[in-house]
Formats: sequence, structure tokens, C-alpha cells
Amino acid sequence: MKRSILPIFIPHLGCPHDCVFCDQKQIASPSVPGAEDVQKIIEEGLRYAKCPQISFYGGSFTAIDRAKMVEYLQAAHPYILDGRCHSIRLSTRPDAIDREVLDILRAYGVQTIELGAQSMVDEVLRKAGRGHAAEHTASASALISEYGFELILQMMVGLPGSRYEDELYTAKALARLKPHGVRIYPTCVLGNTALCRMYEMGSYRPMTVEEAVPVCADLLDIFEAENIPVIRLGLNPTEELSGGAVVAGPYHPAFGEMVMSERFFRSVEAVIPKDGRPYEIIVPPKIHSIAIGQKKANLRRFSAISNIQTIRSDTACEKAYIRIL
Repeated sequence: MKRSILPIFIPHLGCPHDCVFCDQKQIASPSVPGAEDVQKIIEEGLRYAKCPQISFYGGSFTAIDRAKMVEYLQAAHPYILDGRCHSIRLSTRPDAIDREVLDILRAYGVQTIELGAQSMVDEVLRKAGRGHAAEHTASASALISEYGFELILQMMVGLPGSRYEDELYTAKALARLKPHGVRIYPTCVLGNTALCRMYEMGSYRPMTVEEAVPVCADLLDIFEAENIPVIRLGLNPTEELSGGAVVAGPYHPAFGEMVMSERFFRSVEAVIPKDGRPYEIIVPPKIHSIAIGQKKANLRRFSAISNIQTIRSDTACEKAYIRIL
């Protein structure tokens, strides 16, 4: 069952390092909530969501001051006990996980832990200023799974020094950790970050959307082959990001759909007639926009190599197919 998320932002709390790509002010609320604020946010959220998962985002939750962490958990826990909220979700760093902290999390109703792995290549992690190694992700993931938590791993594509081979290696290494889900974020250059300065000096070249989409399509293939859901592709669109916070890089509000469109093109391109016969592609309505692609990109690509007439939807269609005209 897919549960609604009730987000509570704790910006930059607990982060012992400033990663080159991070400017927390650009992507999270600048205020730090107290216990009363947490309860007010939950009460307000319960007006719109039934039995949501309380989700602490924006900082490394298990790396913040222990008393503050427990204060937040204590504020949220009563809503788990009375059944108004389902459980707690949090995000943190791989090197901020141990048995002591997992004992605390389990006692207060935490169900889901998201780890910012970003890469499984130590040199890439070093250049990104992450402050942890790939082994920390592996050991933390094993411990989280041992305790029975739901494990979500996050990876970033296009970090400084990361090659295509490194992206594939990271995806395969993360898949071996058997997470319940993965988020894939292409690296975007935000203003007022070390990465922005590297970009301006010419020492870092970000990927373009056109470069990142096929790479992420390859990564999606890897995770799907292991039955691991990719629950997010691309940064979550916000007014700030869409309004100019992204200086450079593969940001697009429909990035995930573009990746799915790429995969659709690949799967169908192999079987379309290329001998000049006219044909059409018929798809279920729910994937029509994916099949056509952003600004009809897939339709143009098919037209360049074959005599396609149209890509249309049919409510009676359960699976995409080709009809020769």
C-alpha cells in the first residue's frame, strides 16, 4: 500500500560536511522546527492525509544532537501510538548509523530509513566532499536490513570525476544491498555551492539533460532487473529550482518521464518496421505522454528511421503494440 507522506524539514541539521553540490538553503525551509512545531505540522497535515508516514527530510537525522533527535521522535511518536499516523521515515548519512541509534529509532516507530549513498566509488565520494566511504554505505545498509527497517538508497549521477562506468558500478553495488527502493538524482549545479565555483572555473562540467536521460535509463534497467523499485528519478520540482536556483546541469521538472520515454523508444525501436511500411503505435492512455515523449520527441525519432503515422491511445489497449496500416 502506497502511503501519503507528511514532510517535516530539518534543514542541514546533523550534516558534518558540506558536500560540493549542496546548498541546503536552496532546497529546504531555512527555519529549524522545535518539538511544538513538529506537532503543529503533523496536526495540520492530518487535515489532508489519512494515516500518513511522518517524514523527516532535509538533514542527516541520526547525526544531529542526540537529545534533539529524541525530542523530534518523542513529538511524533504519540501519533503512531494512537494510529493517526502510520510510522516515521527519515533520511541520513551512511556513517551515522550504528546499533545504538537503530535501537532508538525502532523504539519510536521509525519504519523507513533513507541513506544518501550517492556513489559507491570512493574517489567520487572524496571529490564530492561526502566524508564517508562506500564501505559505510554497505555496512549501514546491512545493519538497517538486519533490524528490519525499510531501506531506501539514494544515488547521484554526474558527480565530479564520475564516469559512465562508475554510474553502472554504483547501481549494481547498490542493487546487491537489496534495498526496498532507490532514488536517482542527476547532479545539478546550485548557486552558492562549491560545485558552482568549480563550474564557473571550468573544473567541472555538468551533464546535460540529453546526456543524463539515457544514463538514467540504463540505471533503471539495472534496478528493475533486480525487482528494486526506483521511487524517484530527478529532483523534485519546486518553485525555487524551476525559478533559477539551478545554475547548470540536468534539471527538468519532467525528468523522470523523459527517462521513461527513452526506455519506451528503446523497447519499441527494435521491433518497428523499417522497410517503409506505414504503421501506428497504439498504447494504453496512461502511458500515452511517455510514448510520445516531451514535445513529441519520440514521434520525431521514430519518424527519422521509419514510416510511422501516429502514436495514439486506446482505452481497450492494455499493452503497447504496433499496427501495420
